[in-house]
Formats: sequence, C-alpha cells, structure tokens
Amino acid sequence: MRAYELMVIISGALDENSAHGWLKTITSSVAANGGKVHGEPDWWGRRRLAYPIKKMDDGYYAVFNIVAPAGAMDEVERGFRISDDVLRHKLIRLPDAEAARRGMVSAV
Repeated sequence: MRAYELMVIISGALDENSAHGWLKTITSSVAANGGKVHGEPDWWGRRRLAYPIKKMDDGYYAVFNIVAPAGAMDEVERGFRISDDVLRHKLIRLPDAEAARRGMVSAV
C-alpha cells in the first residue's frame, strides 16, 4: 500500500452542498478502486483562484490523505479529467517517512 495526498479544486459555480457532495463521491471512488481515505478530508472551502481556470474565478478546495495500492488511483484521476466540476487536481505520492509521520503507514 502506498500513501498519497490528493488536492482537488471543485468548481465555484456549484453551491456549497453540491461541492460537499464531491467529498463523498471522491471517497467512494477511492474505495471502489481498493484504496481508503485516511482520516477526514481537509475542507478549505471556497477560495479565490490565483488565475481563472475554465473561466472561473473561485473554487472549493479539499485535501485528502489516501492509502491505496499501486496504480489504484489511475481510474480516480481519469474521473477527474472527464468531470466538468473538477477544475484541477494534484495527486502526489508521499515519501515513506512523511506517511509514517502522518500515521498512514507503519514505520519501516
């Protein structure tokens, strides 16, 4: 199992409840691909974007800590790319020391 950090920017054109619905959608998508969201997603709320993305000036930010097998996040990322509501996403694999510090994997 590998540890990941996922940041997602959801369209600011959505209302707050619809944007929160994306948290459940992302969590279920990760689980369907064999992964698990570690802890609760860090909801930053609505923020102004540094520059317009898809002609939008605002977006809802959320950060997830995820533990998943290698390659499991490919299908999740594919869903983000074809969605109109996800403006941007960034998935990074955490170094083992950082993942252990966050309590996502046992220290080796």
